Amino acid sequence: MLMPHNTKNPALEASDKVYALAFGAHPDDVELSCGATLLKIIDEGHRVAACDLTAGEMGTLGTPETRRSEALKAMEVMGYIARESLDLGDSELFYKKENLYEIIRIVRKYRPDTVFCNPPEERHPDHMKASRLVLDACFYAGLRRIETSFDGSMQPPHRPVHILHYIQFRQVEPDIIVDVSSTFGRSREGITAFGSQFHKEGRSDEPKTLINRKEFLTGLEARAHALGEQIGARYGEGFLLAGTLGVHDFSGMFPPAT
Repeated sequence: MLMPHNTKNPALEASDKVYALAFGAHPDDVELSCGATLLKIIDEGHRVAACDLTAGEMGTLGTPETRRSEALKAMEVMGYIARESLDLGDSELFYKKENLYEIIRIVRKYRPDTVFCNPPEERHPDHMKASRLVLDACFYAGLRRIETSFDGSMQPPHRPVHILHYIQFRQVEPDIIVDVSSTFGRSREGITAFGSQFHKEGRSDEPKTLINRKEFLTGLEARAHALGEQIGARYGEGFLLAGTLGVHDFSGMFPPAT
């Protein structure tokens, strides 16, 4: 098994504090499901980091080494300040203390205001397990009596304010839709960084998977078009809210027509 590691973008600041931290059960989950929203957050001047809970080593295509190389490329293309790989075990992403505490350490390290994670109901069991682990870790990370350390130093508690589940294989009605018309095109570069996973001409001898079909990426674009249409935008990404969204600045949330 490969050891957990993290990679930082050396061109960006050293501070670990981020506005948004995006978790995925496997490399490419984040880019496929909320990449355009993450780019929009970065365009708005905020810092973003990503964390892959596993190396995707049980996937049909690619190797853990290949996928980590692709994840690094995606980090650079997308502009994350860092990308963590916890290597908790593809298909072994069980709900246990050790896994929960590893995620708590990441939450406390990056101290995000907003967390993105897999949806609670999904086709892939790892996606559902990741959803529960991240959701609970975000709560427990705020408890002072749960002690964790990083690089030999005790970590202070931290609880994210907002948690959003992105949409993956299952089509669900989102609680919110983000207008990603300005970033959707660029987000495809983050997806195609994972070249081992998607369709390429001349690779007809490879095993067929759900996502390396020629139609898969076209389908993602169609969904983004459909979500965008619901809010009068060209492209949209949908999310489920974990909890209730409180409105403190009413006109900021519901701006007047221009």
